Amino acid sequence: MFRQFEHRCGGRIGHRHIGAGRGFGGSFGGGSFGGGSFGGGFRGGGRGMRTARMLASGDLQLIVLLLLAEKSRHGYEIIKAVEEQSCGVYTPSPGMVYPALTYLEETDYAAAASEGTRKLYSITAAGSAHLSEHRATAEEVWNQLAAIGRKLAQFQRQYAEDEDAADRFGSGSGADAKNPDAKSPDANNQLRQMKHEFRALRDELKAALYEKINSSMEEKRRILDILRRAIGEIRGR
Repeated sequence: MFRQFEHRCGGRIGHRHIGAGRGFGGSFGGGSFGGGSFGGGFRGGGRGMRTARMLASGDLQLIVLLLLAEKSRHGYEIIKAVEEQSCGVYTPSPGMVYPALTYLEETDYAAAASEGTRKLYSITAAGSAHLSEHRATAEEVWNQLAAIGRKLAQFQRQYAEDEDAADRFGSGSGADAKNPDAKSPDANNQLRQMKHEFRALRDELKAALYEKINSSMEEKRRILDILRRAIGEIRGR
């Protein structure tokens, strides 16, 4: 049974809206609708991270049907459901969701009931039959949204922690902060240089470890021994 929002984001990415959508025409029997063509990877880093490509229009239509199969929803509720599933990484714009709903309604896969100025959308028997045929693809795309959201939330959390460590390392806190000379221009320059060196060494260490990913077991053990010794020296053991 389809269960919504099972994943844990483990962090929160700032809301990212994807650019203008592609057209919502096309055949529901094939093409992007049934092909599971989840659109693209991601680019950028830190707080500026955003999707490089949006969901293919057919994938979005499948997700809408998947959500409507669970319960009737307004368009806004669909937008929020997708946003939550992706940990806020992907928020489809109203300009994408409402044309998708209109198309589903025109093809008799969804029906709309007026509630004041809003419409409540429900899946039809024809929509349920079509979703049943493509359910594996729909759930795959839905789960991919969660997986990518978790990974990017983890990336942002790690990025924030790394930057916080660098800032604190070069903040002049601790014993030096009690020294009257610690706030001199020269001391501030030294702290800025220390912060710069910390970041550079951290990044160089990560790059060096990455270079050894495919090394032999013997080499990997040697690297682990080096890291243990370095940690011990840093901690003064």
